[in-house]
Amino acid sequence: MRRHLVGVAGGMTLALALTGCGKGSASDSGGSDGRTIRFVAAKYDDDTQAYWEALIKDFEAKNPGYRVNLEVVDWEQMDSKVKTYVQTKQQPDVLNYNKFSDFARDGLVYRAKDVVSPQVLADFLPVFKEKAEYQGAQYGLPFISSARLFFYNKDIFAKAHISRPPSTWAEVEADAKKIKQAGYIGLGLPLGSEEAQAEFQIWAMNNGGGWTDSSGKWAIDQQANVDTLTYLRKLTKEGVTQPNPETTDRKDVFNEFAQGRIGMLNGAVFLRKGFIDPVDAKLNYGVAALPSKDGTTHRTLGVQDYLVAFKKNGGADKPAVRKFLDFFYQKENAAKFVSTEGFLPVTTSAGDALSSDSRNGAYYKPFVDALSDAQFAPTDDPAWAAVDGAVKQRIGGAVAGGDPAKVLDEIQKTAQKGS
Repeated sequence: MRRHLVGVAGGMTLALALTGCGKGSASDSGGSDGRTIRFVAAKYDDDTQAYWEALIKDFEAKNPGYRVNLEVVDWEQMDSKVKTYVQTKQQPDVLNYNKFSDFARDGLVYRAKDVVSPQVLADFLPVFKEKAEYQGAQYGLPFISSARLFFYNKDIFAKAHISRPPSTWAEVEADAKKIKQAGYIGLGLPLGSEEAQAEFQIWAMNNGGGWTDSSGKWAIDQQANVDTLTYLRKLTKEGVTQPNPETTDRKDVFNEFAQGRIGMLNGAVFLRKGFIDPVDAKLNYGVAALPSKDGTTHRTLGVQDYLVAFKKNGGADKPAVRKFLDFFYQKENAAKFVSTEGFLPVTTSAGDALSSDSRNGAYYKPFVDALSDAQFAPTDDPAWAAVDGAVKQRIGGAVAGGDPAKVLDEIQKTAQKGS
């Protein structure tokens, strides 16, 4: 996402101007009449605004007297915007975001059962529903999902005399050097603020590392993670990545891959729709399992974003919120958003609709299959919001000359402080 599934930029300066807006604005009081609500949606690509405007128009036509004021915000600005909403008590009625548990901990949002019908709750796929819970209760509404696999340019591989995608980290390094010698960027490595947390997790979990230990306690400073950053720093120093990975966002390397300048990278399911097809629909690329250090176990990163409903106006807005959310989660509406944006479904009904798409089914199948064994960020821990921001701010420094152990120790302290 364009962040994260697109997965958000933490620690950024406050952005006061709206990136995009439909009806209404950030100053809308929204919901005071019980029939008007304010919805803040994340911008995934240039199709996002048009989708929501059309859906809202349809919703209002079928539900006379109800109104949805729409605000669309770039992922790069979302963290700072949401922080400001909460601090100034100007939360929207409904928010499209990639975190929820800190809101649940602070009593700011409704439980899922209070704002959608039992039919909608039953439609969520278990793997996503489980990650939407806080202390045994579901607060987040699974919205869209993404899985990550390894993309490689077949034409560049041929020029570099590489016969197959790498399986081990040693092969990644060797292939990246060959690609560099052929005149291309060997490996796209985005550790800038857009989605550094996802890129790091992909590499760490394929080295036996991650955010927590087997008991669920924060273990960000574990040796496997230190070794992971040390490896990525080595690749950076060898010049086989793009310049300055610590300041490079995911969208930048995705664009360069689409332009045929990068040999390989960790890619998301929406890479084709959002980046490759608009630039070069005939790009000769392949998709493979994510490389691991030893080449034996290949773990996939799963990402999901959420909708959350904030408690406002003494609950007067809740019926309107429920009416709107139930409308969105209708099979046709949810499936259309997934297909429009190039993501994976979080409901059984939308999944059935995607599976019946004969034109795109072959592309989506390996991503759908990978989700069954995917690992997710610990979004159900309220400390994750602080950890996520710290990683985006600091992790890139470890490959730019910083001490990996020291950087991870600082982030570990952030996690422990927030727990």
